[in-house]
Amino acid sequence: MHSNNGQPSEATENHTIVDDFVAPHCDGLVEILYQDDDILLINKPSGLFSLSGKNPLNWDSVHYRLVHGQEGVTPAFPEAKLPHRLDLGTSGIMAVGLHADASKHLNKQFQARAVQKCYIAMLEGWIAEDQGKISAAIAKDKNLFPKVKICQTTGRVATSEYLVLERLDAPRRSLVRFTPHTGRTHQLRIHSHSIGHPILGCDLYKSEASEQMAERLLLHASDLYFEHPANGEQFHGQSPCPFL
Repeated sequence: MHSNNGQPSEATENHTIVDDFVAPHCDGLVEILYQDDDILLINKPSGLFSLSGKNPLNWDSVHYRLVHGQEGVTPAFPEAKLPHRLDLGTSGIMAVGLHADASKHLNKQFQARAVQKCYIAMLEGWIAEDQGKISAAIAKDKNLFPKVKICQTTGRVATSEYLVLERLDAPRRSLVRFTPHTGRTHQLRIHSHSIGHPILGCDLYKSEASEQMAERLLLHASDLYFEHPANGEQFHGQSPCPFL
């Protein structure tokens, strides 16, 4: 798993990426928002990996805490699987399959882009338009790891819609709701940066001031719309934004 904060080292002889970033301990808890026999909806705190990292020091993660339980807070769910991930710094709602059939059903929905996701973000500056669409292809680059880049020739199609919810002063900021139509790595962070309004607190895609304007990445997964794997009914999960 890539890091969101540390600078990885690269072995120049074989170009093997070695990620030596170790995440600080996350005091935030994984909160259960909804539970039934098939799925969980949980709230991921900022600063916690979705999956345990390759570096053994990065063992703590949403998945680890679900499978092993959080003592005195949440029980263990030994068959829990994550059909999607959130970046280390991103907080918010995640769907969890509690058994093999439910996990398979959820996986298919995410792979087919049948799940609608909404995010809340605080961006630097005032966005001129009240709403719009960002279409900019995203490519990986081993020389930039863990960052990605905008590249129309080698990148994969990536589209994000945005709606400005509020423009704030002192300093100028824009509170935005994002609806991504694709799920590329770092999509909302690099798309925001590409239009000149980086997400506050982002360490990878930033201006001279934007990273220092927040103590964490101000990006929160607020809503999921999907089909319940047991009965096929449309399901909506919501997680309140902690930085509003």
